[in-house]
Amino acid sequence: MDAADATVEKLRAQCLSRGALGIQGLARFFRRLDRDRSRSLDSGELQRGLAELGLVLDTAEAEGVCRRWDRDGSGMLDLEEFLRALRPPMSQAREEVIAAAFAKLDRSGDGVVTVDDLRGVYSGRAHPKVRSGEWTEEEVLRHFLDNFDSSEKDGQVTLAEFQDYYSGVSASVDTDEEFVAMMTSAWQL
Repeated sequence: MDAADATVEKLRAQCLSRGALGIQGLARFFRRLDRDRSRSLDSGELQRGLAELGLVLDTAEAEGVCRRWDRDGSGMLDLEEFLRALRPPMSQAREEVIAAAFAKLDRSGDGVVTVDDLRGVYSGRAHPKVRSGEWTEEEVLRHFLDNFDSSEKDGQVTLAEFQDYYSGVSASVDTDEEFVAMMTSAWQL
């Protein structure tokens, strides 16, 4: 294990020790630090931000983390990739139930969930904003879909994006049995 991996393991343990919202809280905090909406931080911003939360990295560790998750050679840490790396790996049982939920939504079977796919599974007619005339049913379904979409909302959710969303949820659920039961109930699998 190299130094950047060891640092991520250290941060993961510190986040998880904070309970269910440790990694999610860190994600929200980082997004607030990212004032220019670039979805990246330099090593100083990372180090200061983590210190505010009581998560301590020395300068070399912060620089190593930024180098590892620097997508474009700018010296900046890519927040989404870094947060994804912080999440603990999911078990096969969790991955399988996520894939089953995705398959239920992907009515066309093309590997991408769109509003048209959702229309075949769910109705937005009873949503309060549709009933009031504020939104159309299509807008309700699009907002629902956007929950699972990546930061670039394109109206299409891939299995990878769906898995990414649920890996964040998974980090806050202790046992596979609880996670599978939650997914089975939520998606009526």
